[in-house]
Amino acid sequence: MNIFAPALEKKIAASGNIAVVVIDDAAKALPLAEALLAGGVDVMELTLRTPVALDAIRAIAGRVKGMLVGAGTVLTQTQLRQVSDAGAAFAVAPGFNPRVVAAAKEMGFSFAPGVMTPSEIEGALEAGCRLLKYFPAGVVGGLKGIKNIAAPYAHLGIRFIPLGGLTPETSAEYFGSPLIAACGGSWIAPAKLIAAGDWSAIRENAAKATAIAKAARALTQKTS
Repeated sequence: MNIFAPALEKKIAASGNIAVVVIDDAAKALPLAEALLAGGVDVMELTLRTPVALDAIRAIAGRVKGMLVGAGTVLTQTQLRQVSDAGAAFAVAPGFNPRVVAAAKEMGFSFAPGVMTPSEIEGALEAGCRLLKYFPAGVVGGLKGIKNIAAPYAHLGIRFIPLGGLTPETSAEYFGSPLIAACGGSWIAPAKLIAAGDWSAIRENAAKATAIAKAARALTQKTS
């Protein structure tokens, strides 16, 4: 059993990149989503770190054709219901909270908890989670850390979304592993570019992220 809908996981894996964004002005939500989509990134995680986050999700959900918008930093059951009501297709969290996972399961809402220890992985597996956020990836071993921590559980079909500290230079390595469903990147649409409304720079970053994912996966297929 996997509480994350297979169709959504497949779309996220096909994209390869999740643009992780923090937005302070809901009016920028639509042009941001359109810029990402124009660059080939069709999945975004809008984090609940600002007062306008829910409004931004509402602005994007169902209005930008082809964009799959999810919510990040979902820490409570109340927030889980709020993002679902706002139109988010999925949610992720930095850690593993059994109550939030149980609520997502009851709601039938796709949710990926964050893990960084074997105990958290086992708790997530018992709760029905097979798609897991690995956070903060950049400071807990990167891909090597994921491979080591996943070794006892890989036969169970778990996959990871690494977030935290990823860069264009390090992303390619992650894409080469079958353990990785997608990479989360805050570098694609950083807050300063969103604040400045620099949609062309964000589009270029999205195109770069898309190219990195395609090239790394193509190389993996040739060598496997």
